[in-house]
Amino acid sequence: MTQAGQLLAGIRNANLIADRGYDANSVVEQAQSQGCVVVIPSRCNRKQPRVLDKLLYKQRHRVENFFQRIKRNRRIAMRFDKLANHFLSMVCLAAIVVWLAYGPAKPAVMQYKTAQPATAAV
Repeated sequence: MTQAGQLLAGIRNANLIADRGYDANSVVEQAQSQGCVVVIPSRCNRKQPRVLDKLLYKQRHRVENFFQRIKRNRRIAMRFDKLANHFLSMVCLAAIVVWLAYGPAKPAVMQYKTAQPATAAV
């Protein structure tokens, strides 16, 4: 991992969420030494698999899906707009279209319904 160490240099006390490609001992050790919580699934050849926070990893998947959906718009994928504010307005418009098409995201935290106490019928 040649570039990952440089990208992590200024990050402190954050969640590092990445895919299996970043499951290297050097990346994990550097992130943990900087106080980051590492959420990277272990590769199949790792002798001691790491514990994975599945809810945080689901959030990463949702963010990736969102970027894939807005990049379906050719104007955003190719960045035809020369001015940053025009590009930002197109990204916002594409985000609105994605939100209207797929609806708001469901909360990642599962909500459990508590059982209501049975009442005796009189």
